[in-house]
Order: sequence, then C-alpha cells, then structure tokens
Amino acid sequence: MKPRFSIIVPVYNRPQEVADLAASLLAQSCRDFELIVVEDGSTVPCRRQIDEAIAKGLDAKYYYKDNEGRSIARNYGMERASAGFFIFFDSDVVVPPDYFKILSEHLDKEPEIECFGGPDAAHDSFSNTQKAINYAMTAFLTTGGIRGGKVSLEKFTPRTFNMGFRRDVYQKVGGFREMFSEDIDMSMRIRGAGYSLTLIPDAAVWHKRRISFRKFARQVFVFGMSRITLWQLYPNSLKTVHMLPALAVVGLLALIVLALTVSWRFLLPVAIYFLAILVGAFVSTRSVTTAVMAVPAAAVQIGGYGTGFIKAWFNACVLRRGRNIDNEIKMRKGK
Repeated sequence: MKPRFSIIVPVYNRPQEVADLAASLLAQSCRDFELIVVEDGSTVPCRRQIDEAIAKGLDAKYYYKDNEGRSIARNYGMERASAGFFIFFDSDVVVPPDYFKILSEHLDKEPEIECFGGPDAAHDSFSNTQKAINYAMTAFLTTGGIRGGKVSLEKFTPRTFNMGFRRDVYQKVGGFREMFSEDIDMSMRIRGAGYSLTLIPDAAVWHKRRISFRKFARQVFVFGMSRITLWQLYPNSLKTVHMLPALAVVGLLALIVLALTVSWRFLLPVAIYFLAILVGAFVSTRSVTTAVMAVPAAAVQIGGYGTGFIKAWFNACVLRRGRNIDNEIKMRKGK
C-alpha cells in the first residue's frame, strides 16, 4: 500500500542534521509517509544515518547524485516519490511528533486543500544564537509575520522548510527552478495555475537555521537580492513589506547623518525600535540571553536583507545589468 505522504529532503554535507530529522520522523504518532533523501553531491554523505534509521523501521530511500543544486535534487526526489502528497523539509528541520497526525486531520476535514505550509519555530534545545535568529526571522516586528505568523502583512506563501502539495499540482506546474527563493517562485507558479495556498498554523516545524551571525547575514543578503528576481518574474508580487528593510537601511543612514550634524535625538526612533525587539524577544523566549542576542540578530536580518535588496535593485533598474530572467528560465532544468 502506498503511503499518503512522500517527504523529499535535499541534502548537502549535513549528516548530523539528517540524523536528527530522521529521529524526529521515527517518533511520529502517524507514520503514513516515506522519506526520500537526495544527497546532492555531498563530500560528507549521510548514507550511514539513513541506513541506521531504516534499520529502526523508518520507510526511507536514499539517493546520491552529482551536485546540481537543491531544486534539481527536489525534482529528482519527486520523480521517485510514490505518494499522493509531496512534503518538503529542509535538512536542518526537526519535526514535532504530532506533525503528520495534525496534517492528516486537516486534509481529512478540508480535502480541497491543494498546496499548504506551516510556520517554523525554535526548539528548547537549540542554542541561544539559533533562538535569536529564529525570533528575527519570525517576529512581526522584523518580517511582518509573512512566514506563517498569526498576523501578517502579506498573503501566506509556503516555503520549503515546511511545504507540501498534491501530486497533480506537480504534474501541472512542474518542478522547482534552480534559483534563489525557488520555493517562493514555486508558490507563485502554483497560485498562478489556479491552485489555493493554505496556511496550517498548528503544523509547525522546529528549524535550526544558521549557527552564526556571519552565515545568517549572507543568507538574508541573498534573500534580499532574490526578491528583485522574483519581482522581475512576477511584477505584482512586490509588496510594501518586502521593501521595508531597504527603506530601513536608507532611513538609518539618514538618521545617523542627522545625529552627527544636528542632534543625537534623531537616533531615538532606532533605540525605541530595538528596545521593542528586546522586550518582544524576552516575552517570546523567556530568556534574557536570547532577548539580548535578538537585537543584533534583528539588525543583521534587516540590514542584510535591505542591502541585498538595494544592490539587486540598483543593478537591475539603474545600471540595467541585472540578470536576464527569461534566458535563465529557459536554461534551467525546472519546467
């Protein structure tokens, strides 16, 4: 009998993270799924971790292929999946024990659901840095709640740290494109094909994210740049909430100039904002250390995304030397 869900996970040099993910899947209260791990040319493979999980009873398949990128790896996994629903997790995700029980109940009650996703959060066992970065990526004060928050400034868009859709969606829309923010691109294409996108707020995952501010800064910088690529692909997709970090960067520079030339009081709004971050993080995490670390994490999140956005916008709109999206799409292996 075929499983209801095929979990597809691309992996690159993350054996310990895969071991943690597999352990969380073994602990599920509902096990109506198969796990498909696609090793994307890793030099430190996770084959042993998957074999150990299989020996403990996990329905899993392991594939190794040359490095071509995570989108191609996901497409490779979908081609080998047997279930009616495809589920996507990042390799650094840990799945709460009732995740698939909750998901199954939602799909039973609402069989019309076609594409769905849930939020991500930090587990108690995560480091303070990971918890601070998680707050910066999920708080309304920093991202507008667009990653599955209870209050959001934008329509919910599933992302591949916690995303799923029916097999027929894939058959109509095709695979992921090899690009930054490929999951948002996929969600846009799914919506454009007439399918609905549904947030299942209680189907959350624990997301380890980056373990240092340096790696986090690089990640959000790329996110900011990719938003311009998405805007070029989908002109109506760019919303005010996406521009706020760039406006914050420009505004901060202006306030610094005014503070240096006129009065230090021009920096009061900045101080009030980061005080709100500190208080909000403490209320959310109940940890003074995490709350203090959330302040630089928020600064990195906003500054990194904002500068990436500004750079990509300047290249595309001012210098006219941005990426040729149409030609790139033709060359990609995604449909």
